[in-house]
Amino acid sequence: MSLDLWIALGGLFAGVVVGLTGMGGAAIVTPMLIFIFGVPAPVVVSTDVVSAAAMKPVGAAVHLRRQTPHMRIVFWLCVGSIPGVIIGSLIFAQIAGVSNGEELLRHFVGVALLFSVALSVMRLRLKWFKNTDPTGRIFLSNQRRAIVGIVGLIVGILVGVTSVGSGTLIAASLIFLFPTMYPSRLVGTDLVQAVPMLLVGAIVHWGVGEVDLTVLISLLLGQLPGVWIGARISSRYNGQALRLLLLVLIGAAGLALV
Repeated sequence: MSLDLWIALGGLFAGVVVGLTGMGGAAIVTPMLIFIFGVPAPVVVSTDVVSAAAMKPVGAAVHLRRQTPHMRIVFWLCVGSIPGVIIGSLIFAQIAGVSNGEELLRHFVGVALLFSVALSVMRLRLKWFKNTDPTGRIFLSNQRRAIVGIVGLIVGILVGVTSVGSGTLIAASLIFLFPTMYPSRLVGTDLVQAVPMLLVGAIVHWGVGEVDLTVLISLLLGQLPGVWIGARISSRYNGQALRLLLLVLIGAAGLALV
């Protein structure tokens, strides 16, 4: 096993962008690996799921220490997302095993990227910083529990097949379901719920997927310090212009893959 310096530098860039803008890492890393480094789509998806499983606990631990996540919502999301990511990962393995699996996965990733961009744009337009409740008093009815579980299931399947959406799709769904949730609680809930889903997805992908250790370690060597650097810069720059530019680029990448 050897390290790829260029992929590590790409991971550093992606990490800085994630730390600076808060955008999902998979939406940035996936098209970067496919278009710039020419990594096959099945390898990209499996490696990205494992990479995300290593990255998410870092941010989640910070929010757990601050007690920002809404743990009941985390629980019901995981009720759906954990079986969902297992199903999605097994579907991925079936697709990757057919003769045109590479092409099919590129199409699926493209659709997931476009969906992620659409929801990100909707998030930017929503006035979700108003009328929030910092105490987190949220009424979780049986109907809402079921809806949250279904959202988790759908996102889990999508992440298992494409590696995209563990953050963006959940965050957008939480905004619609719980519009009074305070932003820090939403971010904390989003990060913490992703950890068990991605850990399970990483285990399945490690067994049935196409994880490339060189790509994985090179990515992590760049991403881990990159996220820290980006988070430090974010206190001085809100990243709004960069976020809009990235949405355009990710949307273009999604169209190219579909």
